[in-house]
Amino acid sequence: MSLSNLGRGQLTPKTVTKAAAQFGTPIYLYDESLIVEKCRQALAMPNAFGLRVSYAMKANSSKALLQLITGQGLHLDVSSLNEARRAHMAGIAYDRMMYTTQEVPLGRDRADLEAMLSAGLQYNVCSMRQLQLVADFAAANEMTLSMRVHPGVGSGESSTRNTGDKYSCFGMHLTDMDKALSFAKSKGLVFDRVHVHIGSGGDPIAWQQNVDRELSFVEKYFPNAQIVNFGGGLKEARMPDEKPADMQALGQYAKQKIEEFYRRTGRKLIMEIEPGTFIVANSGSLITSVIDKKQTGTEGFEFLVLDGGMEANARPLLYGSQHPFYVVSKEGKVLSSEFELNAFDPEGDLRVVVGRCCESGDSQSLDKLGNIVPRVMADPQIGDYVVIGGAGAYCASMTPFNYNSHVQAPEVLLRRDGELRLIRKAQTLAQMTANEVALRSD
Repeated sequence: MSLSNLGRGQLTPKTVTKAAAQFGTPIYLYDESLIVEKCRQALAMPNAFGLRVSYAMKANSSKALLQLITGQGLHLDVSSLNEARRAHMAGIAYDRMMYTTQEVPLGRDRADLEAMLSAGLQYNVCSMRQLQLVADFAAANEMTLSMRVHPGVGSGESSTRNTGDKYSCFGMHLTDMDKALSFAKSKGLVFDRVHVHIGSGGDPIAWQQNVDRELSFVEKYFPNAQIVNFGGGLKEARMPDEKPADMQALGQYAKQKIEEFYRRTGRKLIMEIEPGTFIVANSGSLITSVIDKKQTGTEGFEFLVLDGGMEANARPLLYGSQHPFYVVSKEGKVLSSEFELNAFDPEGDLRVVVGRCCESGDSQSLDKLGNIVPRVMADPQIGDYVVIGGAGAYCASMTPFNYNSHVQAPEVLLRRDGELRLIRKAQTLAQMTANEVALRSD
């Protein structure tokens, strides 16, 4: 089998072997050209009266990627004060960020929040307590606010990624809306942005329905709103059988509905979206080495043990998510690709990919119930590479990388000119233990 590229980007077998030789494994490798293209696609989404695209920083918060993405014209959606601080340390102005959080900043955090707000940070209020605490400061400084509305309806790729139904507490619930708006009016506060995010990776039809629902909230409750934020959750296809969200079609739908809103109310609304997965998921690959091979008898399975597993990609364990596998030999030959498996026996070439953690759930081959599901792939040799695709979002930023005292893997950016640029050094054991305090000095 001979393929020039692995998956959808510019990653080639030669690049895999070069990166592994230069930086070791496991390693996250990101494709700059694909990130730039996804930013371009998001910014080209049809709109009626303007579009603002804010990257969901929690998807991947590495400094170089934040600089790359904001350099394309995107703003940031930040989920914590530390994300805002971190982005600012990367050279990004607070007035390019919206703060949407479960946090209730107090003490030093409160003082920092007020300084950030004074520098242009947009506060997306998500609860009555958040509103009550920020009200006097915002009013005194004539600052407008945003509100995240809990719609009571959600959609997501799994139940834990549904952020809009009764099992999720994100945003101000509609039953609190009259109380919240009455309090805001008493303080002279104005909401110029309305936000509803219903979940990650859900049904595009549900995303369209959210457009209708949110515009009805804007019309009923928010006469001063100028921006309507439809959230993120735009589905991306990691696996060959998955279908990504059609950005053009969704944009056309939202455009039509915003134009209808204008004809009905005379109000021109700017549309905002906050993609994360869409921007970076398929740009990233986790390059691992096969360090062992095991089997559990004639009624069991054949296992490939990798030097990177749940501590580098926890999404299969958390969600039952599937990622594409590419098996590459030490010599740089593609032995199998998730996108070209016709030559393999669907019963005889089944293998289970596991990591090195002392945890039965440390597998990249799980279903949504946590059960082992063998996958079709080539039979590699010890020292060959298994490349796990779709690892650009919610892998490096979310996994428990110090479990079993494993160190955080390095991150490398494949530049558009082919250069491999280290953007995060491998963590050291000394860094892992730096904040520990011993009982005695030996």
